[in-house]
Amino acid sequence: MAKGFTKNGSPQRAESKVQPWFERRFDFNFPIAQFPNICVRLRGTPARLEEILKDAATDLFTAKPDGKWSAQEHAGHLFDLEPLWMARVEDFLTDGATLTVADLTNRKTDEANHNSRTLREIVADFRAARLHLVSCIGRLRPEVFASSRLHPRLKQSIRLVDHLVFVAEHDDHHLARICEIVDPLSSA
Repeated sequence: MAKGFTKNGSPQRAESKVQPWFERRFDFNFPIAQFPNICVRLRGTPARLEEILKDAATDLFTAKPDGKWSAQEHAGHLFDLEPLWMARVEDFLTDGATLTVADLTNRKTDEANHNSRTLREIVADFRAARLHLVSCIGRLRPEVFASSRLHPRLKQSIRLVDHLVFVAEHDDHHLARICEIVDPLSSA
């Protein structure tokens, strides 16, 4: 076996420096007035994704370092979660107490076979879904951003504005993982 490759022939990478998502803790202590800044951040994720991938070697898009998700699967995962994010926005508009529960096994992404699609399709789908989300939240009344619901995994009450930061942080987590895969020297 060649040095630098796993048993299945995938490139072997140094251990990720990105903190595992499920180890993250959040302290949502910022003013609701941050909402416009958060919307800009959410709107910009598809463009940042494209920027990270534009000069990367295309053979790295579907490479699965250490048998984990490829860059393309991470990008597909961003798209896969858009319905959850939207459902949670809708949760804030209802009388429920708890946000929609996520599938913590990520079965949707594992079964989607994103590596068989083109990256262009994945990014286009993600961009359309994300712009729909941003458009929907842009039409909400300001007081809605202060309403709160229980986040089922975090076991803490969060405001709608906190949920949007959670989404933006999730985006950044996967963008950082993609950077490690396609350009490991840039994330060193």
